[in-house]
Amino acid sequence: MGSTSAHNNEGLGRRDLIKRSAALGLISVPTMSFLSACASGDSGSDEKVEKGKKTATNPLAVNESAPLEVVIFDGGFGTKYAEDASAVYKKNFPNATVKFSKTQKIQSVLQPRFNGGNPPDLIDNSGAQQMDMGVLVGKNQLADLTPLLDAPSIDDPNKKVRDTLRPGIVEMGQFDGQPVWILYYAYTVYGVWYSQTALEKLDATYPETWDEMLALCEKAKKKGIAGWTYAGKYPYYLPFSLYPFIAKIGGREVLDAIDNLEPNAWKHPAVKAAFEAYYELYKKGYILKGTPGIDHIQSQTAWTQGKALFIPNGSWVENEAAKTTPADFKMAVSAPSSLDASDKMPFGTIWASGGEPFIVPAKAKNVQGGMEQLRIMLSEASSKNFTDSVKSLTALNGGTDGLTLTAGLQAGVDALKKAGDNVVNPRLQDWYVKLQKEQIGVAGLGEMMAGRLTPAEAIKKIQGFADAAAKDPNIKHYKHQ
Repeated sequence: MGSTSAHNNEGLGRRDLIKRSAALGLISVPTMSFLSACASGDSGSDEKVEKGKKTATNPLAVNESAPLEVVIFDGGFGTKYAEDASAVYKKNFPNATVKFSKTQKIQSVLQPRFNGGNPPDLIDNSGAQQMDMGVLVGKNQLADLTPLLDAPSIDDPNKKVRDTLRPGIVEMGQFDGQPVWILYYAYTVYGVWYSQTALEKLDATYPETWDEMLALCEKAKKKGIAGWTYAGKYPYYLPFSLYPFIAKIGGREVLDAIDNLEPNAWKHPAVKAAFEAYYELYKKGYILKGTPGIDHIQSQTAWTQGKALFIPNGSWVENEAAKTTPADFKMAVSAPSSLDASDKMPFGTIWASGGEPFIVPAKAKNVQGGMEQLRIMLSEASSKNFTDSVKSLTALNGGTDGLTLTAGLQAGVDALKKAGDNVVNPRLQDWYVKLQKEQIGVAGLGEMMAGRLTPAEAIKKIQGFADAAAKDPNIKHYKHQ
């Protein structure tokens, strides 16, 4: 898998083929409203299979002889994990025919089937050709997954499926607090990534305060090592550590206000403090020379080669940078350092959220079967199979006992444990792709970290972008409930 991901010209295609931070499509953009001409007739609904008998082992009342059709995005995670789960479904329902297919062209393959009222029963709606979730939800084309969430989990029938999931998974599948339409199967930990070995060589531990961070960067600079690097061409990586830093300083409500596009949300003192702290890294010369001109792969390579101590990133980095990572690197991730004692949230506050969105179409013939397949995938056995084979966590809270985890994966597990309830999940990158990537990222943070804008100028510029997005009638707006 390595560095198979690709950017398109706008830098919006990040991780189309590799671990995804979250769906790119949780917004409605006019250019993507390919479903606007959807058939509104009920051509598919009268063909639904009859429900089966509800039992302790079949809580969703799956029709045991009804066919099931599953379509999986064939990207960085591959499809074997889903094929293995389909084999379990077939074992549980031997009279059912399971049709399994994979594609990278989700939209072009499946759009005509949605239009014709004949979609598959379960879809991994991911990749560059992901269908626009906002449009699917707005046109009532997705089944409400509440019955799945309220069903007993496979490993512990006394626990509902929803009670076995990691923080934020249920909320991510909602739009404006409506029912849950999407189940994100993978789970990404974002933060400040580093090499434990590199810190040990400097006789240092991860800096838990910003003063310690600056002192360590100064120590590294004297040895010819930069403190930080990042994807300069795609500076929307900076928020992976900057957003939880803002929440830590001012509370999670600051991020909620930013997500909600509230007036002056970016002018909050916590945002100002966080921007000024990051700007100090530039001012003091702690950022790897040339960083503004390099992409994600180049920055990760410089980091694994020991040219910089820290990089803001997500947990896919371990897999993506595997080819250049030395055997003794001891990859690790931490939550952002504390700014000072007045921070609202404790050290350990981190951003983690779901990726790889699974949906059950409303007009699927076998809705119950699609949900049951997801219930199987959320068992400990299926979750372990995924984690073991693709080096990523799943939405199941746990499912790693007995596995030998890679250094980065173990670090992610440890970071989540340390965070406890202090996990934040900014939605901006799901709800407003252009705002997050091109405007806040490239035109705002990228310019500030390159020294071309002061923090005050960057904040003013970003607030202007957010205000414009809030007023744009062509953008579907979402809010935290």
